[in-house]
Amino acid sequence: MFSPASFVPALFVVLWATGFIGARYAMPWAEPFSFLAVRFGLTMLIIGGIAVATGARRADRRGAAHATFAGALMHGVYLGGTFWAIRHGMTAGFAALIVGLQPLITALVARMALGERIDPRNCAGLGLGFVGVVIVIWPKLGAATDALTPAALGAMVVGVIAMSVGTIWQKCFVGRLDLVTGSFWQYVGATALMAAMSLLLETRTFMVTGELVFALVWLVLVLSIGAIFLLMYLIREGSVAKVSSLFYLVPAVTALMAWALFGETLTLVQILGMAVATAGVALATSSRDA
Repeated sequence: MFSPASFVPALFVVLWATGFIGARYAMPWAEPFSFLAVRFGLTMLIIGGIAVATGARRADRRGAAHATFAGALMHGVYLGGTFWAIRHGMTAGFAALIVGLQPLITALVARMALGERIDPRNCAGLGLGFVGVVIVIWPKLGAATDALTPAALGAMVVGVIAMSVGTIWQKCFVGRLDLVTGSFWQYVGATALMAAMSLLLETRTFMVTGELVFALVWLVLVLSIGAIFLLMYLIREGSVAKVSSLFYLVPAVTALMAWALFGETLTLVQILGMAVATAGVALATSSRDA
């Protein structure tokens, strides 16, 4: 028997993968930190309204501070680093390769910080998932390293580490907060960080186009609200290492979307990589009694 909750991981992967498509529409028309500040600010206001309308339980000062810090890492540093790196020469394919390290880093940090045990089968799944990611994006790497700068690479690495640490922080200190309330404070932290970075480093110039408006609406409602609520639910209910392994499926789903929407090529090698990544996630999330 399948419960509705069993479809949450698949739905999360599909929604999260659309974020890269949304970024592709938005980045030509706005600077990354400024765009993210607006995106996070709108999300914060919407979730705040939902919290008031539903009478969500308020967070105490300590809980709010922990959620704010987790949000600054998971949303602000992670997405800010990713968007900035792509804006400054890193290809989406190379970025996806760096992001593919996130489940491995999270599993390592979770073992040290939370004492989560990872049995050999799950460990093999994490490794196999990363191999699948490499296969999926390999045809698109090409001359990606030619335009790669140390600053862009550093921004991506910092972003991925921040996502892993933020996930652990969320599991340790924010899991008991009301889901809506915790998400609101997360976006307080993310908005404040991106606004500060925008003021310090950017001109805050926007070219309002249909693509920019569509991307902003989609990323706010579908990603920053829909997908993030699903992610918070998954983190609260399960092992952070197993949840993080779902990110291995994102490059494959993104490649399928890019093929359907933009006519990008999809080779047999990439399809093989998708199968390998899927098998890796199945191993990484399986239980011995399953």
